Parts: sequence; structure tokens; C-alpha cells
Amino acid sequence: MEQTDLFYRFGVALAIGFLIGLQREYAHGGPDREIFAGERTLALMGLVGCAAAMAADVLVSPWAFVVILALMGGLITVSYFATAWRGDLGLTTETAALLTVIAGALCYWGYLALAVALAVVTTVLLSLKMETDRFARRITKEDIYATLKFAVITAIVLPVLPNQSFGSPPLDVLNPYKIWLMVVFISGISFLGYVLVKVVGARQGIGLTGLLGGLVSSTAVTLSFSQRSQDEPELAKPFALAIMVAWTVMFSRVLVEVAALNAALLSTLWLPVAASAAVGLAYCVYLYLSQRTDEKGDVDFSNPFELGPAIKFGLIYGLILLISKAAQMYLGSTGLYLSSIVAGLTDVDAITLSVAELSRAGGGLSLSTGARAIVLAAMSNTAVKGGIVLSSGSPTLRKALWPGFVLMLVAGIGVAFLV
Repeated sequence: MEQTDLFYRFGVALAIGFLIGLQREYAHGGPDREIFAGERTLALMGLVGCAAAMAADVLVSPWAFVVILALMGGLITVSYFATAWRGDLGLTTETAALLTVIAGALCYWGYLALAVALAVVTTVLLSLKMETDRFARRITKEDIYATLKFAVITAIVLPVLPNQSFGSPPLDVLNPYKIWLMVVFISGISFLGYVLVKVVGARQGIGLTGLLGGLVSSTAVTLSFSQRSQDEPELAKPFALAIMVAWTVMFSRVLVEVAALNAALLSTLWLPVAASAAVGLAYCVYLYLSQRTDEKGDVDFSNPFELGPAIKFGLIYGLILLISKAAQMYLGSTGLYLSSIVAGLTDVDAITLSVAELSRAGGGLSLSTGARAIVLAAMSNTAVKGGIVLSSGSPTLRKALWPGFVLMLVAGIGVAFLV
């Protein structure tokens, strides 16, 4: 190994220890607080790990590394008992110290990217103590049970489902493994938004609730704020902002889903969807600038990892996949467009995934037709949510929202079918 490379690896080990140590020092209130290991100690531990790995390499014996690691483990153990005797039973800093030593060893062994990734992840986890504690306080027993049930069923069922189709077209689209995989995919996106709501809190502002709620359910955001506008008509524009933000996030969600399944379709789809999203974003800016408020928003979201809704989505997805394929086979593009509009009335995710699957290479559906079908489904879904505002929202909310609603529909459909 060249000297330059050797110095570089030790330098990365030093930086890793210093980064983790700096966070520990900051978390404990600075240098005046008693702490087992700060930026200097952990930086040295990173160097110890790297030097231990080098010693094992030079001596051609893994025992050199094992002995040094054991000595460091003994020091960390002594530190833990000392802090525990003072009443502090936490193992966070000690565990971070042990990980720093191992990361230093990984640097010498050439796993620099992995060592740096471990350091970054460790620092992030250490820094998120308040957020994770807040999240733990906000979750309920039902949240835990629902998540565990879905995780267990997914881990057991998904690997054993047959990854093959049954029957001739259009039945060939019914692949149990792929259908359940899409259930996991959509539930994962929804769960991300649900976790963010739990961490940040649904009462951190109306606009932020719309942003996070759009990841879980833009329909729930629309329904909740439309109903609230009847009791608080003076907040029509803030409520309209939250609803418009949720709708805009829905378009972004469609693009993410298509990108994950069919990158070729994304190249055709992105322009009309981005046009609607851009119009929505511009109208959000207008609503934000026209009336700012500190009013809090509160929307109830159910855990998206409930097994019942997951199975229901899987059945809907499979049914829409079959209907879309049959409509495309027997009625051509017109049939697919009609089925997309009908499917979008209830759920845009299922039809988006179905069309993305059908428009893959060999699926028999052209990219342009698939893109237009998804746009029609998204516009149909947006129209339904617009209907919710018109039917249950206050007059001031309807007045504040309808221009953006109409512009989004015109932009998406116009770009999809005219450009």
C-alpha cells in the first residue's frame, strides 16, 4: 500500500471519529459536561481501529486486531459501569464508540464508502433523539400491532407467492407476487408520510399538514379541511393552501411510482403531470402570499399498514390490472381511457401501477397511450376531490380553490393530449 493511500485511510478514520464525537459533545452540552468520549477521544478511537487493522495485516494474524478490540471493549465497559454507578444507564455513547473503532478498521481494509456511510447514519441517529422520542410517545398500541401484522405477513407471504402468471391474456397480468409487491410499495410510501406526521405532528401548521398528508391521503386532507371550513370560513385560504399542497404532492407521488416501475414511461408521462404539479405549486405560492396564518391544522390519519386496507388495495390493483388489460385488448385506447377515468374516481395509485406494468416492454401498451391513461386517472381523482370541496366546503373555500382546481385539470389534460 502506498504512503498516500495509507495516510488517506487513516485520515478518513480520524474524520469519522471526530464527526461522531462532535455530535456527542454537542448533545451533552459542551466541554464542561462530564462525558465518556467527545470529539478528541472518539477521533483517537477511529485511529485505534484503523491501526489495529493495520497491525493485524502487518503481523499476518487476526489476533492482533482481536486483542486491541477487546482492550477497547474493556475500556468502554469500565466507562459504562462508572456512568451507571452515577445513575446514567444509557449505552448510546459507548455503542457509538465501539462502532467508531470498527469503522476505523473498515477504513484500513478499504471499505471507505461503507465506513463513511456508517458514520453518517450513526450521527443522524444520535442527532434525532428528540424526534424519535416524540415519535415513540405519539404512536399507539394499535399502530404497533398493525405494523407488526403487516411486516410478518409480508415477510412470510411475499417470498412464497408464485412469481408467475396464470391463464392466457388478459389473465396473464395476474401475477400474485407482483401484485403483493405493489401493495408493499404503496403501503411503504404511505407509511413514510404517516411516520413524518407522527414525528413532526399534524398540528405544526395547515400547509405542512397538507404536505405530509398528501403522502398518506390527499383525499383525507381534502375532506377534513373542507368540513372545517364550514366552522372556520375565515381560514378559507389557509385551508385551500393545504388542500392544493396535498393535490400537488399526489402528482409527485404518481411520478415516483412510475419511475420505480417503468422509467421509459416516465419520460413520456413527466411533462403533463409536471405541468399540473407546476400549476398547483404556483397557485400554492399565490395562496401562501395572499394570506399567511399561524393557525394549526389537525387531520386524523389511520396507519396505512393495516392488513385489511392492504389486502383491499391488492384486490383493487389486481382487478384494475385485469380490466385495463381487457379494455386495451378488446376496445383499444378508448377502452383503456374509460377504465382509467373510472378507476381514478376511487384510487389513483392502483391504476397508475397497472398502466405502468402494462406499458413495460412486451406489455402491448404504447408509452403515449399509457401516459394519457395515467393523466386521465389523476385528473379524475382530482375532479372527485374538487367535488368534495364543492359539496362540503364553505363558499369562501370554494371561491379560493376553484381557479387552481380548474387550471390543474386544464394543464394536465391539455399537455397530455395536445402537446
